[in-house]
Amino acid sequence: MRKPVFIYLILFFIATITKANALVLTDSLIFNLTNLIQNKDTFVEQKELYLSQIKKKLNNSTDNLNLKFELQKQLSSSYASYKSDSAIYYAKKNLDLANRLQNLNWILETELDLSLHYLVAGMYIDSKDILDRIAVKKLNNHLKIKYLDAQKNFFKFYAYHNYNQKNYLAISHTYRDSLLTMLDKASNHYKMVYAEKLIDLDKIKEAKVILNSIYETIKEDSHEKAMLAFAISEIYRKEGNVGKQGEFLIISAGCDIKNAIKENTSMQALAFLLHQKGYIDESYMCIKSSLEDAIFCNAKFRTYEVSQIFPIIDASYQEHQKQKKEQLFMFLIVASVLSILLILAIIYLYKQMRKVSRFRLELFKANQDLNKLNDELQTKNQEYKIVNQKLSKTNNLLYESNQIKEVYIGHFLDICSMYITKLEKFQTLIKKMIMGDKISELLNLVKSNERIDKEKKELFNTFDHIFLHLFPSFVDDFNALLAEDGKIMLKTNELLNTELRIFALIRLGVNDSSKIAGFLHCSLNTIYTYRAKIKSKAIIDKDEFDKNIMQIGTIKSI
Repeated sequence: MRKPVFIYLILFFIATITKANALVLTDSLIFNLTNLIQNKDTFVEQKELYLSQIKKKLNNSTDNLNLKFELQKQLSSSYASYKSDSAIYYAKKNLDLANRLQNLNWILETELDLSLHYLVAGMYIDSKDILDRIAVKKLNNHLKIKYLDAQKNFFKFYAYHNYNQKNYLAISHTYRDSLLTMLDKASNHYKMVYAEKLIDLDKIKEAKVILNSIYETIKEDSHEKAMLAFAISEIYRKEGNVGKQGEFLIISAGCDIKNAIKENTSMQALAFLLHQKGYIDESYMCIKSSLEDAIFCNAKFRTYEVSQIFPIIDASYQEHQKQKKEQLFMFLIVASVLSILLILAIIYLYKQMRKVSRFRLELFKANQDLNKLNDELQTKNQEYKIVNQKLSKTNNLLYESNQIKEVYIGHFLDICSMYITKLEKFQTLIKKMIMGDKISELLNLVKSNERIDKEKKELFNTFDHIFLHLFPSFVDDFNALLAEDGKIMLKTNELLNTELRIFALIRLGVNDSSKIAGFLHCSLNTIYTYRAKIKSKAIIDKDEFDKNIMQIGTIKSI
């Protein structure tokens, strides 16, 4: 996870004269990053709790030297990227214990660990002394891998600040090649080292495939995931994909915070990238956090790197803050002016509202008067409407009555004229029969009801035709007032029957049963019986039946 400071400086100056790729950070990424930085102390407390538990076990293991060695080794490893001084302290304690017990493997392993701790602390001479005095032939495969890894990292670190950089990097690459021959090709360690080599050889695509395959298998936010995410971010940097580079740097920095890793480079790299892309506040937050971590860990190399970049970002931050203060000052002036204008506007509006209030009061009174007049007018209109309805109803009744009278008077005159003619013919017939001495035939003629029945039938037929001409839908409308089993079914060629004629006369305004009986030439009881029978089958109130009969149909003009 280490990156030379001069590369950042070169990139910084290149960025100022070339068009940078766009970096767009979502609100969620910024929020998560800010939240993690603000809660660093929470993860430090968790780390301290974990370390205190190991120390407690160490204090209780004075008699068990094997356990003591393992616990001190565990403490040294845990402190390695947290507090370099403490890591060196516990490594030295283990080295003393290993020397007392004359355990060669312990001695060699602890010396290799100590060389790495010295390297982090910037103690290059001490680190190199340890590596030079190690007898490589006495190392087993595990320790030899550790030795080659330590040598690779030493020369890589040492090359960063050396005029003979190429030679030292070449030595580092030689150790790396030797390390690759020792590592299991299926292990993540081999894949990481091999991907590093591919990146140096500019074989970006191959390195990307290897690193992504490892990254997909890591589920927890571990220190390994942080290193892997940083390596992937380097690939995206070389590809020019600034968006993905920033995303993986945030992931790497987040994992470092969660694991309380103080010796880190992701936060530093992220600060530089954010500054380069104009995220000044976020950049300052990251570089400040990175500096705090380097000082806390006493990692001299990291502190030096951060100190080279911090002034650049701090200057931009101070300038940004100055601009924000100037903007804030301008906003305050504008807000003050707007506030004064607003107060004047409120005063003006208040006066206008008072005028409007007076106008509204006058308008309200006028509306009340208008409403009162309107109510009176509505009342009068209702009265006129009722009167008009009554007049309309009366007119309809008069029109209907006139129509009925007109029709029936006309037909009455025709019938009277017809009956006078019939009487004259009948009188002539009688005279002839008397003069012809046909007394017996005359007597038979007078006794017979055939002529009377014929006249009655003709009278009813005439009545039926006239009535149905005036009220063509009378039969259907009449049946609509009756239940299904009470509906009147007429015979073939029958226009009306006795029941229908009774109610037809009622529809014409003849409501007196005796008059109805006289017209239909039947008894009064027959009329009562028919009327009661029909009403018993009605689907409406019996008392309202005759009124409903009067509402049937519309008179058809003759």
